Amino acid sequence: MLGLLLRVLPFWVREPLLIVVGSVFGARIMYLAVRDSDRVAAAIGAAFLVFTAIRVHTVVRAFRARRKPVPGSAAAVDGAGTDASGHAKDHAQAQAQAAPAGSQAPIAVPAAAAAPAPAPAPDGGHTGGPTGTAPRPAPGKPEKDHNAWGQAVAALAVFGALAAAVMLGDRVMPADTTTPRPASCSDAEDEKPPKAYARTPRAVTGSDLCEALNRPDLARLLGTPEEIANSASGSNGTALLTDGKVAEPDAQITFDTYSVKLSATYNEMSTAQYIRLIDMAGDRIASNMRTARVLGRPAVFSSEHTMKIEFNLGGGQKSAPAQQGPLARTLSVALDRKDKGGYYDLTVWSQTGALPSDSALLDIAEKVLPRIPARSGH
Repeated sequence: MLGLLLRVLPFWVREPLLIVVGSVFGARIMYLAVRDSDRVAAAIGAAFLVFTAIRVHTVVRAFRARRKPVPGSAAAVDGAGTDASGHAKDHAQAQAQAAPAGSQAPIAVPAAAAAPAPAPAPDGGHTGGPTGTAPRPAPGKPEKDHNAWGQAVAALAVFGALAAAVMLGDRVMPADTTTPRPASCSDAEDEKPPKAYARTPRAVTGSDLCEALNRPDLARLLGTPEEIANSASGSNGTALLTDGKVAEPDAQITFDTYSVKLSATYNEMSTAQYIRLIDMAGDRIASNMRTARVLGRPAVFSSEHTMKIEFNLGGGQKSAPAQQGPLARTLSVALDRKDKGGYYDLTVWSQTGALPSDSALLDIAEKVLPRIPARSGH
C-alpha cells in the first residue's frame, strides 16, 4: 500500500516527503545509537541518512535541469533561427552597398530574409508560414544559478532542521518504556483503618507514612544512589498484644540492597521508658543501644535480628521453621519534643546483613519525619 502511494504521488511531492521522513528518522536513530552505544542502531540510522542524501542529490539534479534547458530544445531552436535571420539581413545590406549607382542588378536575398512576417490572425493568433506553423517567441533572458550565499543558507537550514528533530525527538517519538520506574505508594490498595484509629485522632495512616518515606533521594541517603525503589507499600495495623486497641501504621520501601520500614506506635510509652525496657531485655540488645536527638526529640538506636520464614508452595520439601534473619538497625524517635508517649520506628536491613551507618538513619529521619502530616490530638 505504501509503495503504491509513493508511485502515485508526483515527483515534487514524493521526493521532499521522503527527504523529510528520512532526515527525521535517521537523525533520531543516530541520536539513540550514540546515547546507548548500539552499533546496530547506528547502522540503521546511517542507512536512513545515506538514503536521504541520495534523494537530495536527485532533487537537486532535477531542479537544475528544469532551470537550464538542454541543447536542441524549443528555446535553443528559436534562438538559432533568430541568429540566422540577423545574418541574412546583414548580408543583403552589404550587397546593396557594393552595387554601382544606377545599376539594376538583382540582389539575391536568402529565403529566410525574404519571407514576409506572418500577419496576425483575426482571433489574435498568428497565421502559419509556408509550413503552417506559428513562430515561437524569442527566448527570455536565462536565469542565474544559485549563488554561494544561497547554498550556504540552505545548508544551514537543513542542519538546523536535523538538530531540531534530534532535540525534539523525545516528544515526537514514543518514549523508551524499557527503563523501570520507581515504585509508587499509589500502587498499594487502600484499606479501611481499624477502630483504634478513630479513637486516636492524631494517628496517621500507612499511606501517609509511605508518601513521607518514599523520597526521590532515599536511595542516595542510604548510600546507593543508583538504585530505584522496587516496591512501596503502607498498611494500617495495630500493635501486638494490645487487642487491637493501639494504632500502629507502617510503610515499607524496598531496594535491591536495603529495605526501609517506618512505623508509628500510638501508645503511652515514652522514649525514656522504652530505653529502660531495652535495658531489661539483656546485654545482647543493650550493647548496640545508643541515645541521640532528632529534631529536638529524644531518640535511641537499637539492633535486633529479623525473622526468616520459608514457605513451600507445592514442592517436594516441607516448609522450613522460622529462623533468625539478618540484623536490622532501628532508630526510635518520640512523637513530640515533650515525649508524652508514642514513637516512630525507622528500621533498615538487607539480605546480606550489611547496614548503613547511624548517621544515614539520622539524615533520613530528619528529612522524613517533617513530611508526616500532623494530626490534632485531644
